[in-house]
Amino acid sequence: MTDRFAEQLLTWYDQHGRHDLPWHHDRTAYRVWVSEIMLQQTQVATVIPYYETFMARFPDVETLARAPVDDVLSHWSGLGYYARARHLHKAARQVVEQFGGRFPEDPETLETLAGIGRSTAAAIVAQAYGRRAAILDGNVKRVLARYHAVPGWPGQTRVLNRLWTLAETHTPEQRVRDYTQAIMDLGALICTRSAPRCDACPVRSGCEARARGATGRFPEPRPKKAKPEKSTWMVILEDRDGRILLERRPPTGIWGGLWSLPELDPAYTAEELPHACLSELGLACSEATLIGAFRHTLSHYHLHIQPARLTVLAQPPIAEPARFRWLYRDEALTLGLPAPIRGLLTEPEQAALL
Repeated sequence: MTDRFAEQLLTWYDQHGRHDLPWHHDRTAYRVWVSEIMLQQTQVATVIPYYETFMARFPDVETLARAPVDDVLSHWSGLGYYARARHLHKAARQVVEQFGGRFPEDPETLETLAGIGRSTAAAIVAQAYGRRAAILDGNVKRVLARYHAVPGWPGQTRVLNRLWTLAETHTPEQRVRDYTQAIMDLGALICTRSAPRCDACPVRSGCEARARGATGRFPEPRPKKAKPEKSTWMVILEDRDGRILLERRPPTGIWGGLWSLPELDPAYTAEELPHACLSELGLACSEATLIGAFRHTLSHYHLHIQPARLTVLAQPPIAEPARFRWLYRDEALTLGLPAPIRGLLTEPEQAALL
């Protein structure tokens, strides 16, 4: 091993790195893959309990592939970025149907699976099979951008290509499994987004950003763009048996494929909600009782939610059973629900805290 960066990093990892994460045990491609997907845009401490519950329910790729997507989404509920769960389910089916239940061992083939990009494919190859492959997740981008003082936002093609070149350069031939975990740990534990712990950094002597006293300038942030503001009514429609109407969301877009409360145009007034429910949902309802409004921030916009509770006085049979369901609350809570909807069904007045 001739790369000084890798040498220093591995020496540090042996003493200070994370060696006992749940996906380090029985390190199969399946277990590594699930952890990598969950860790996209989510911190390790948040992921661990979800991962352990998910593994208990879906211990192997065949079980995941056979499971209903609603079951998968239910076990993902609260983790956010739900497209990851849908891709996970789709990729599991691909592995079973196209590869006989065995994950491919080369990055290029792994990248043909749903939801797996270049860095995730490399992480699976390195972590599960111990083969040399360079990773470049968010933590690694930050470490390399600072170490080499790479100017620009990593989302720009020019900057990203430069970081990939550096990632390839530093990835060693030996101990690649430890190296990939080490550089992720360095970004998560030491070279953090704010207030990096430079005095504890094993590669500080070669860090160009530290030498310039400019760690805060690298990597450059994404150009700021104000998030749009959107509003909606969310109606809790309860029939005389105590069941609540849920609607499955479209497969793409906000909360894709999850079950949610029906939404109505925010242009309606509270007094007009019974008429809206009749004209749009075919349900005769009582007057609306409003619940405290709150704002839920999504990746691309802020959503202002005004919940309202209405009692259904008369209801025809459901015309679209694949889209709508009448369920008791305990039944509804077993489905894949967005966090604010789960809050509205359990503690309506606390939903604003989610």
